[in-house]
Amino acid sequence: MTFPSQVVPQAPLPSVELRVFTEPQQGATYDDLLRVAKAAEEFGYGAFFRSDHYLAMSGDGGPGPTDAWITLAGLARETSTIRLGTLVTSATFRYPGPLAISVAQVDAMSGGRVDLGLGAGWFEDEHKAYGIPFPPLGERFDRLEEQLAVITGLWDTPVGDTFSYDGTHYPVTDSPALPKPVQTPHPPIVIGGGGKKRTPALAAKYADEFNIPFASLADTETQFGRVRAACTAADRDPDSLVYSNALVLCCGRTEEDIARRAAAIGRQVSELRENGAAGSPAELVDKIGSFGAVGATRVYLQTMDLTDLDHLELVASEVLPQL
Repeated sequence: MTFPSQVVPQAPLPSVELRVFTEPQQGATYDDLLRVAKAAEEFGYGAFFRSDHYLAMSGDGGPGPTDAWITLAGLARETSTIRLGTLVTSATFRYPGPLAISVAQVDAMSGGRVDLGLGAGWFEDEHKAYGIPFPPLGERFDRLEEQLAVITGLWDTPVGDTFSYDGTHYPVTDSPALPKPVQTPHPPIVIGGGGKKRTPALAAKYADEFNIPFASLADTETQFGRVRAACTAADRDPDSLVYSNALVLCCGRTEEDIARRAAAIGRQVSELRENGAAGSPAELVDKIGSFGAVGATRVYLQTMDLTDLDHLELVASEVLPQL
């Protein structure tokens, strides 16, 4: 006996927010970044983020680096709805007290649209190039932990009270803990990376979002699991965090378009298809959906060619509506 074929309904794709992530140390002016930020806002992306680096990883980096928080301060006044942030600010670049002031000010300038991504710092050459101390890895993580304690402590101190912190690297005494950010309790804090112990523990204690950049699906699932376990150990609900990825973007309607965009950023199509958000719009939907299936609700699309605004428009029109 035969039976008529049945159509098995497919489970809906997880809802995933797309954000634009730029690497201006590779060569971009403020005006370049402004054009991309305004386009991202117009096209409906959730946020415009930038790296915090002072030296190009390849090429000459001309015309030279732009400062992350000066850039975001300018964009705060020249955009109106899109969120703004860093992926991620290096704790080696700034003292936590002044950084808390800067971020709070940009938050006010934007009307409460800022996220602070903060990491330990990793690129030794840029520290050498601009005279910035670069401690060993363990000390960098110690400093990151103290920075998180100081920044959140300053922001969370009630108006009229003072904040003190008995830190090894950043002791604070009787700070008025001003100014306060617009967002309450404070701007979202993004912590990320692939560390097995300290990174998940810091995320569980301080983060609103955990990000793992440029990782495989298996590594993403494993690291999300570590963060969830760290939350449980800290008596925090693991679902109180946002989980996110960063993937390099290379999308086109045709194979020729995909190859052209891969060549423009010096990458191979096959490698990008394996490791990034690359291919046709349908391929991007599938790839991003696969990360959504392991817990990501946000993906940062690393956009390397800042002159190709049609690239962002394509993804916004043909990928974003399906997520």
